Amino acid sequence: MECFTYLTSSPSILSERTSAGLSSLASPLPCRRHCRTKVSAPFSRRHNGWMTPRERGSKLLGCIRAVKGTEKPTWDVKSWTKAPSNPPLIEKDKEEGVGPKLSNTYAAWAKPVEEVADDLRVDMNSGLNSIAVEEKRSRFGWNELAKPDRKPFWKLVAEQFEDTLVQILLAAAGVSFILALTDVEEGQIVGIEAFTEPIIILSIIVLNAVIGVWQESKAENTLQALKQMQPESARVLRNGKEIAELPARELVPGDIVELRAGDKVSADMRVAYLKSGTIRLQQASLTGESQPVLKQVEGAFDEDIELQGKENMVFSGTTVTNGMCVCIVTNTGMDTELGKIQAQIQDASLANYDSPLTRKLEEFADSLTKFVGAICVIVWLVNYKYFLTWDGSSSFPSNIDFNLEQATYYFKVAVALAVAAIPEGLPAVITTCLALGTRRMAEENAIVRKLPSVETLGCTTVICSDKTGTLTTNEMSVVQIATMQESGKMQCLTVTGTTYNPMDGEVVGLQGGLDSNIDALAQVCSVCNDAGIQCKDNRYVASGMPTEAALLVLVEKLGLQRVNTQSSCVGGQDRSGEGLDVCCTYRNACRRLFSLEFDRVRKSMGVIVEEKTAFEGKNKLLVKGAAEFVLERCASVMLKDGSIVPLVPNLREEIMATINLLAKMGLRVLACAWKQDLGPLDEYTGPDHPAHQLLMNTENYATIESQLTFLGLAGMQDPPRPEVKDAIKDCKRAGIGVVVITGDNKNTAEAICREIRLFEETEDLSFKSFLGRDFMRLSQSERRNILFGSTEKSFVFSRAEPIHKQEIVRVLKGGGDVVAMTGDGVNDAPALKLADIGIAMGITGTEVAKEASDMILADDDFATIVVAVKEGRAIYDNMKAFIRYLISSNIGELLWVNLVTDGAPATALGFNPPDKDIMERAPRSPDEGLISGWTLFRFLAVGSYVGLATVGIFVLWYINNTSCMGVDMSSDGHTAVTLDQLSHWGDCSKWLDFHPSPYTAGSQVFTFSDPCSYFTDGKVKPSTLAMSTLVVTEMFNALNALSERNSLLEVPPWVNRWLLVAIAVSMGLHITILYTPWLSEAFGVVPLNYNEWLLVLLFSFPVIPLEEALKLIGRILFTPQVKRREGL
Repeated sequence: MECFTYLTSSPSILSERTSAGLSSLASPLPCRRHCRTKVSAPFSRRHNGWMTPRERGSKLLGCIRAVKGTEKPTWDVKSWTKAPSNPPLIEKDKEEGVGPKLSNTYAAWAKPVEEVADDLRVDMNSGLNSIAVEEKRSRFGWNELAKPDRKPFWKLVAEQFEDTLVQILLAAAGVSFILALTDVEEGQIVGIEAFTEPIIILSIIVLNAVIGVWQESKAENTLQALKQMQPESARVLRNGKEIAELPARELVPGDIVELRAGDKVSADMRVAYLKSGTIRLQQASLTGESQPVLKQVEGAFDEDIELQGKENMVFSGTTVTNGMCVCIVTNTGMDTELGKIQAQIQDASLANYDSPLTRKLEEFADSLTKFVGAICVIVWLVNYKYFLTWDGSSSFPSNIDFNLEQATYYFKVAVALAVAAIPEGLPAVITTCLALGTRRMAEENAIVRKLPSVETLGCTTVICSDKTGTLTTNEMSVVQIATMQESGKMQCLTVTGTTYNPMDGEVVGLQGGLDSNIDALAQVCSVCNDAGIQCKDNRYVASGMPTEAALLVLVEKLGLQRVNTQSSCVGGQDRSGEGLDVCCTYRNACRRLFSLEFDRVRKSMGVIVEEKTAFEGKNKLLVKGAAEFVLERCASVMLKDGSIVPLVPNLREEIMATINLLAKMGLRVLACAWKQDLGPLDEYTGPDHPAHQLLMNTENYATIESQLTFLGLAGMQDPPRPEVKDAIKDCKRAGIGVVVITGDNKNTAEAICREIRLFEETEDLSFKSFLGRDFMRLSQSERRNILFGSTEKSFVFSRAEPIHKQEIVRVLKGGGDVVAMTGDGVNDAPALKLADIGIAMGITGTEVAKEASDMILADDDFATIVVAVKEGRAIYDNMKAFIRYLISSNIGELLWVNLVTDGAPATALGFNPPDKDIMERAPRSPDEGLISGWTLFRFLAVGSYVGLATVGIFVLWYINNTSCMGVDMSSDGHTAVTLDQLSHWGDCSKWLDFHPSPYTAGSQVFTFSDPCSYFTDGKVKPSTLAMSTLVVTEMFNALNALSERNSLLEVPPWVNRWLLVAIAVSMGLHITILYTPWLSEAFGVVPLNYNEWLLVLLFSFPVIPLEEALKLIGRILFTPQVKRREGL
């Protein structure tokens, strides 16, 4: 084989090029000579000298290879770029397997294209043949994500009844059902009302199971969302022919695929060569990069490079935004980066831990089981003398008599009391409380997807947050501009504002209008720009590159003749370009003739413009790009007065020092320049001009953009959200650590963290700021020492990949922390699953991230997380309040009080506002139970008082018929007895001299024919007093539950108006029973008079001072406070 290189050029054009100082462009293009062996795949980094469409279209330069003795390709050369052929697989290849032993770690990015093609045994001239495809498919499988086994529906249902509390309620429902049946007398018709309690309990259980099954089934949507990211077809070269729409699932490693703008990538691929000047892909969902990423053939040959650094790879699920290229498939199916994410999601799902609330309820249920069992045994044994008697006169008991009927009766009594002690409404009240919390969170832009996560937020100890869009606005803003002064020093001006709204902010220190230098800078920023600003839903958003949009906003802030741009964003209409009056002025003053598109070599963009006013007959080149690269090609500099002077070394050093200063501030620094002498392009008018051929070859762009005049610098950043600084302060005050994990570079990440006061300006970050890759190189013990070596847990991890996020979460959780993790991309889904609470972004978040999350931030704002944590803490306090209320009130309660009267106040407690000091407490331990030792003591203290008050007023009525604490008790005319008589009322049949007087109750008069009827029929009045005392005491106890720690003097009753309404409803129900004749008869109660109600209040009210005293002791002894940092 021989290789020949030809050069074709027009002499006239060459002479023009030489006169323009571009003679170097006339040198021949190098063509590499390659030798073939039987199994090698000759394939050069420049696709063996064969031209891209742009190169083939050039009339100025051409490189033609004449290949002797080879067959003509059988596929369309116009559509595909020719590359030397590769012989088919030989027998040895078949024996050893097709290509190398590829795995999900095959480092194609670290190998030259020739080596990748050789490894994959691919023929770049014709693609894989049918035999190779089948052999590779048998080895690598179909290009699709694995389908996990679905959990059977019956198993989902069965799992809902594994909860201990649910099992207790089931047992309670069963016992209640049996008791209802055994209480039916022979011949009596049983109505549905007899089974009210078991029906209510079973309804609660069924509702809880339905919610649980629904949430479990939603978990599979995450994997379904991942599968939707895979395209359905791909453009593939096989057997020497192009297949325009090959089903994507049929791709195998080694396939040759062409990508065009708008295509979704079907597998992980190595870029073989470009068919356009540049190619960009949007891979934000995979890597978190907000802007489309430039791809190239060359790359950094480092096998350990992070995902963002693999510039010569395209990944499954990403999208081509512009350009064309040809790629070699390297990984398919579960071996792709997308497949790895699915595997990580599945692993994280298997490793899911119970939420803190679930664990607490399990512990509570266990304690409740023991408590209820103890009640049954104690009550039954205490009454043993009624069913078990014996003669104890001898040394051994004799004449033992066991009454089965009485034993059964007292067993039923014991079970009934135990059932009464179970707070049947607890699951419903907890669900209601959590639902109320989700509603309040939704009002704060936090959308909760899983109810238990509401409470989990309350014990969060560490928040792992992304930087872009969460801590920052995700809207690039110019914050500094710098121009050269006559003194030879750079002058920096600060630009305020954090959004794309042109009216948000100003250029500080800009007085007396624009000088010539800043005016030129503004022209470049506005004209050498392809972006736009649009108003959507009363909010300004960028169309195009965010950095270019930021420059447009800068120009508007620089302009003095600015029209009120707010009028262009009224009513939510979309108006692209309106309101950019200053930019329009610059753009209307010239006409763009040609764009020198950005590439990675020059790192700049240029436009050739024809000005309508100045420099008649000549064009101007406007350039902007990476500061160091643009400065390198500058030969002069413009001063403030518009004069141009040579860029001598001291001026260049001054500019470079300013660039370094801005870079240390974490800013992205762009330089603006222009060129007025364009040589053959001075009079360029368009494609018909002879000099147009110079612009058809992108290799000329660097030379065209030489000898520039430096105009100034623009330092920009994605600025922090204004509210984040206060949110970080709240986190520190609340003892919550903040870990920033970002894909951005280290300097930028540290600068943002200092700006939001996560770190102090002069704080040493040696052990607080790490590259993700460096952190992963540490041992497990070293990672733990770093993350737990600081009391504050404030860290920043830069250039982080998904696996880094997962490892950070694992280490933190392994040390006992409750971790909240934010994320928006597909790559964040495993970490969101693994965290105790995953938080997805609502605006920028992908569907995969949202489905994997527990909560979604509608505004993508970090401050919303802090508000949600505060709400979570308040919800936990409210749950403890109504659990304490229910249990303390349930001691000795009646069925009506238990099922009806308790329900409304307990539910209303879910509306309690958070305590004022709730964010000054240290995060509670996830191992902390719902009922601590101190809480149990409070239960017993308050419950004991409730029982004593209830029994006490009953006893008082019988033994006192005069007055008590100033309340007259003689008005009803009842007869007083002694305490001894009352305690031995069972002997009443022997009291021949006891003749009780009739007493009144409302309009009723109760008379007694014998002494015993005074204690059987006559107890209706003291029973009513006892029941009313119990109800009123619970209402006061509900007020106690407004705050677990704080006094009613600090948290007055009216802070929760719903609780006041619930108390009014409960009291209304109780009064209705007392004063409605048929209801009072059904419930066995009587109306009370004014004095009797006063007596009820006297016995009920002391529960408030009792609880106030307990709160005071608790505040002194048991309230943990956060160790504050100095200065907070």
